[in-house]
Amino acid sequence: MSKIGYARVSTADQDTATQIERLKAEGCAVIREEKASGASREGRTELETILTFLRPGDELMVVRLDRLGRDTRDVLNIVHEVKQRGAFLTVLEPYVTTRGETGEIVLTVLGMVAKMERQLILERQKAGITRAKADGVYKGRPVTLDHAQVRTLAAQGVGATAIAKQLGCSRGAVYKVLNTQA
Repeated sequence: MSKIGYARVSTADQDTATQIERLKAEGCAVIREEKASGASREGRTELETILTFLRPGDELMVVRLDRLGRDTRDVLNIVHEVKQRGAFLTVLEPYVTTRGETGEIVLTVLGMVAKMERQLILERQKAGITRAKADGVYKGRPVTLDHAQVRTLAAQGVGATAIAKQLGCSRGAVYKVLNTQA
């Protein structure tokens, strides 16, 4: 029976140190960490590794439920997988565990709150971008690909793959330039 910690942050410029410190203090023998969005389980290889190797009696620990995921369905699926392996999930803030019957109910509610929080963040972000565009402050991502150069190379008969390789971009970016009006 092991305590296994999982620490996650969404972006590369964020740090998992505080989560790791807390998980160590709770006695986690193994701590896996990753920098990936919690919006879905895609690309979260450390979490998948933990779920694959959980044994009966093991305890998966996270500092907060939103570190496990921000989508209610994903969180409930993870809780189900942990339970299927005979293991338990413990969230430290607020303290909730699946060792008892009420733990799963509380986790369901917290999962729904995490999803709602994620939706509110996206709405605030969208409103901020709309306001910034209206104020003339937000111009979108700066153009990093020289559109004229892409068109010139294409006019010379250079293929999209060769253009992409020469300019250090994807073929999709080349096609996007070629399919838009100058």
